[in-house]
Amino acid sequence: MTVALGLDPGTVRVGLAAADPTGALASPVAVLQRARPSELWERVRREVAERDATVIVVGLPRELDGSEGPAAADARTLAADAERETGLPVELFDERFTSAQAERQLIATGMRRDRRRRTVDGVAAALMLQGWLDSQRTPTRARHG
Repeated sequence: MTVALGLDPGTVRVGLAAADPTGALASPVAVLQRARPSELWERVRREVAERDATVIVVGLPRELDGSEGPAAADARTLAADAERETGLPVELFDERFTSAQAERQLIATGMRRDRRRRTVDGVAAALMLQGWLDSQRTPTRARHG
């Protein structure tokens, strides 16, 4: 069975999400600071071990027209780092609009701005990972990275 972790890269923070053991539902796990790479990878490796993860999915932020800009290049670097740091296969998955969708969901719950800023990346990671999980159940198993 595939057990997935999701990483949603940002310039300041990286959202971390995990799939449940059945691979049906993704949930936010943590928001990690990009400026502290040793802590980031230590936490990711701990989650890999505790959850017996078999794949890491990294959000690939494409432009509206589908092209890749600087943020996508940064995501590809994070993906390469994830593969090197964990030894797991890494897949890239289109994560356009997940941060905006996460922000809207948190606003709808009435969450204050300062708390939203600390949690939005984890929610965005869960939305991205959920999209990847859903794509794995479709007959064509569409890839977006």
